Amino acid sequence: MYQILRKKTRIFLFFPALILLCAGWADSWEDIRKQSGNIRSLQADFVQEKHMKILKNPLTSKGIFCFQAPGSLRWEYREPVQSILLSHAGKTKRYVKGKEGFVQESGGGMQAMQMVMDEIGRWMKGEFRDNPDYRAILEPGPAIRLRPKQDSFSKIIQEIKIALSPDRPGIIDEVTIYESEDSYTRIIFRNAEINSQIPESRFQEI
Repeated sequence: MYQILRKKTRIFLFFPALILLCAGWADSWEDIRKQSGNIRSLQADFVQEKHMKILKNPLTSKGIFCFQAPGSLRWEYREPVQSILLSHAGKTKRYVKGKEGFVQESGGGMQAMQMVMDEIGRWMKGEFRDNPDYRAILEPGPAIRLRPKQDSFSKIIQEIKIALSPDRPGIIDEVTIYESEDSYTRIIFRNAEINSQIPESRFQEI
């Protein structure tokens, strides 16, 4: 059952990675756009909780996230199932660990992941309002809400809520993805580190 739920949600769960790349809280979209250039690299631990009405306790995963400008990304689940998404030089690869070690995935699912990676370019510029799929709303808190513009897409994701750190620009404290009235995914980021040196090999090797 865990594997089925994981496959169903793995594509849109990378949206928090895009959000994490956004610059710190500001009073306007223009301020966010200007501040986005301050993020050269970012590393953070994360805890992901999958909540569903049919589950007594949420399914929990843990891992690490790494980003380096202009567009290198590593999204790594370390437990309970190991998998790694790498994006570098315009190419995206995903590896899942099995009995024989890490195996690279291929197929139609990778095309969807590549689209998510392409979206990073807009988010890094703070261009939330330019996203063709979502309507972005600034709220006190500070927080950002993203709501699908198309009814067809809202059947997959109803809303994304991003809790920004009130005292550390560039840091996302928590992201909640509402898939339905009875299902949501929460990702909590910890130990975030901005603008440290990350070896290029982190985005090329598993």
